[in-house]
Amino acid sequence: MVHFLGARHRATREGGSISSSAVEACPMGLPRSGPSLASSFASRPVAVMNQPSLSDVRSALHRIWIGEEEAQLRREDEKKALELTALLEEIARRVPANDKKPFTLLDVAAGKSYVGLLAAELLLGERASAQVISLERDPRRVELSRVAGARVRTGARLEFIEGEVGRVELWPQEVALAVGLHACGSASDEVIESAIQARARALLLVPCCTSRAAWALPRATRLAEELGIPRAAPVRRRFLQSVVDAERTLRLEAAGYRVEVVEFVAPRVTPHNVLYRAILTHDAGRSERARAELLRLRGPSGATVRTTEGGQE
Repeated sequence: MVHFLGARHRATREGGSISSSAVEACPMGLPRSGPSLASSFASRPVAVMNQPSLSDVRSALHRIWIGEEEAQLRREDEKKALELTALLEEIARRVPANDKKPFTLLDVAAGKSYVGLLAAELLLGERASAQVISLERDPRRVELSRVAGARVRTGARLEFIEGEVGRVELWPQEVALAVGLHACGSASDEVIESAIQARARALLLVPCCTSRAAWALPRATRLAEELGIPRAAPVRRRFLQSVVDAERTLRLEAAGYRVEVVEFVAPRVTPHNVLYRAILTHDAGRSERARAELLRLRGPSGATVRTTEGGQE
């Protein structure tokens, strides 16, 4: 079952939420929301750690990545701080209360490793049982991450890997939580597939732009033509995005995850504000329903094939 929920994040979130019991799938496999109800993030650890404040995040951003006292955070840095504060709250819910329990956080499509390194300092602190791994394909960004990592105050082990997120052999054997912030184009689909193959226990994913490389976009485009969706950019873009989001959600649920899709920050912070929360539950009934919905969404062939551009149809 597909869950599309509203945001609930202090000053940076707005909107309501929809529970899993209030969401159905229409014949095409797209979500149909029911009345607004309270929702929960299934399988959360019992205790939630103290949340870092926006001030904590801004201070750490400045010290770790800027370093010069007289320099100020730019406007885009201020917006990034809002995103990171919201995402760190989500990560904190997955960190075990027992600081002796091993915990591996994988920051995928990591860029300069903002997510992983801030989580190491502000959430994991001195726990030596924790490990933070950054996976990024750009060698320059990997090196910048290593430099920034030397400034992080943490007892967690830090590791920086250069490579594609779709190469599941680069993922650790045990992934407690994989996190991807603004994975562009096909990178989001590759993160989903690798998380499924690695049997990551949880995934927090914020896709970025939906380019032609998004796997479900060819199917979404055909559906738009078949249904006569107007070509006016705002109308068609929203339809295409909904199909892409639905396909990604159903793909995760078909693989054994419980998925919620939320706006984790307000649109004024970033237009790319959709967060996938996926928890591995092995619910056979949910997986079976998701597979059926996925087949309807994908059309008569019921198959997905990657195109040469990285998409699927």
